Amino acid sequence: MIKRFVKYYSPHKKLFFADMACALILAVCDLVYPEITRSMLNTYIPGRHLRMLWLLAGVLLAVYVVKMLLNYFVQYYGHIVGVRMQADMRRDVFERLQTLPLSYFDRNKTGTIMSRIINDLMDVSELAHHGPEDLFLSALMLVGAFVMMARISLSLTLILYAFIPLLVYFSAKKRRKMSAAFTLSRQVIGEVNANLENSVSGIRVSKAFGSSDEEIERFEEGNRDYVEARRQSYKAMAEFHSGNGFITDFLMVLMYLAGGLYCYYGRINIADFTAFVLYISSFTAPIKRLIGFVEQYQNGMTGFERFCEIMDAHPEDDPEDAVDIGKAEGEIEFQNVSFSYDGGKNVLENLSFKLKKGRTLALVGPSGGGKTTICHLIPRFYRVDEGKILLDGRDISEISLKSLRANIGIVAQDVFLFNSTVYDNIAYGNPRASRAEVEEAAKRANIHDYIMSLENGYETTVGERGVKLSGGQKQRIAIARAFLKNPPVMILDEATSALDNATEHLIQQSLDELCRDRTTIVVAHRLTTVRGADEILVITDEGIKERGTHESLIESGGIYAELWKGYKS
Repeated sequence: MIKRFVKYYSPHKKLFFADMACALILAVCDLVYPEITRSMLNTYIPGRHLRMLWLLAGVLLAVYVVKMLLNYFVQYYGHIVGVRMQADMRRDVFERLQTLPLSYFDRNKTGTIMSRIINDLMDVSELAHHGPEDLFLSALMLVGAFVMMARISLSLTLILYAFIPLLVYFSAKKRRKMSAAFTLSRQVIGEVNANLENSVSGIRVSKAFGSSDEEIERFEEGNRDYVEARRQSYKAMAEFHSGNGFITDFLMVLMYLAGGLYCYYGRINIADFTAFVLYISSFTAPIKRLIGFVEQYQNGMTGFERFCEIMDAHPEDDPEDAVDIGKAEGEIEFQNVSFSYDGGKNVLENLSFKLKKGRTLALVGPSGGGKTTICHLIPRFYRVDEGKILLDGRDISEISLKSLRANIGIVAQDVFLFNSTVYDNIAYGNPRASRAEVEEAAKRANIHDYIMSLENGYETTVGERGVKLSGGQKQRIAIARAFLKNPPVMILDEATSALDNATEHLIQQSLDELCRDRTTIVVAHRLTTVRGADEILVITDEGIKERGTHESLIESGGIYAELWKGYKS
């Protein structure tokens, strides 16, 4: 874990080592001050060397000016190192998220993922800056203080340093408790963020159902869990700090007593004792710094561990010999395909069918039969458990994901639009397209005239998830996006089921234009949208129960005929 963390310093090592060099000089400056004080008390003040007093005062002033400049560098550029490392980690985790399968997002809440990327990495950034600096300075100050104090009185120094093992033991013991408490706190914060994101996203639903009180109670339940988790972490932290603080304060009392006795019996003089006391602060400061580091380490490494959990999640991967098929013809075949979600009950079992290029296949039947699952398997959002799916006679598991998905367009019932402009949302289908091509795609989707009626035209922002647009308008933008992509295979998954009849008629015209000369798979409950399909499969949880054209299935008087009869009535 530490090795993985350290590698993020590599791109910023020049600035990091400059920061460490400044920290080194700062430590030397802190060690110089007590020695100057000792010289003044032992030599220059008793000897009435006024000129040397002025000289040493000037030296001290120069040291403090240098310290000011070095502190500025450490505080500013040290934090810059941490922020840049945080940015690198955030880039890496975002890139990893793009490679993860849909099953990962099925198991993990959006708010929890966001908490790991934002909140956790903030603490990692602080550790990246302060951690090495605190360790380096503390070690240097402890060694330097030991040498300087031993020159005054070795026996007093050994008494003081003999208590370090006690501090280490106490810190290690409390560190384990802090680790567990901070890990729990991270998990609860992630849950609170996830629930908050869910509640804000569903605010229209809660208002429509008058469920504000229930939402508030649900949030309060998570909030109470958060308070309890933080209480436990702060309790562990308080025990850690108060215990260590008492030990260091006890050392000060011990040193004042021992030093006083040494002075009383003439083993050291007052000037040496004064310098020794000043050096004690050079001893206790790094101890306190190390105590603070332990807390920061717990925060930062807990966050880094959660970051690594995402980085270690198994990505969607291509086989080493994956091929780029270029522009596909569009023939699709399922050969004895079985599939289940996370090893549960099979959603599909030994499913087989073949769809020739340029033809339209409709999937109908009751909910839960696996129609949407079929649509998700073709672009390899999920891997089949058994069997094969072929595209132009090639197993899709042998095709690179980028190449496979470049040949497939999807228009679903739940259209997702980014909180950007209309133009950006259409251009998402082909970022390299010209403006003329984007506008042509909008015209073919019958949305261009509406866009031009907006105050800012194509530069109009659609709002989060397209909230400023109606369902039909969002659907047509999604269709325009698919036109711009221009794939040989189209999947329409309940693309019109959420629309009213008038809007559906308009959208259907756009869809008919979109699907012309493409291999098309249509999932629909509204049977009027599939009656013109080349073949219709009636799928239930027992597999394909019927197949044929609209007319042949009506004549057979089976499940489809009953569905049609119920739909028409």
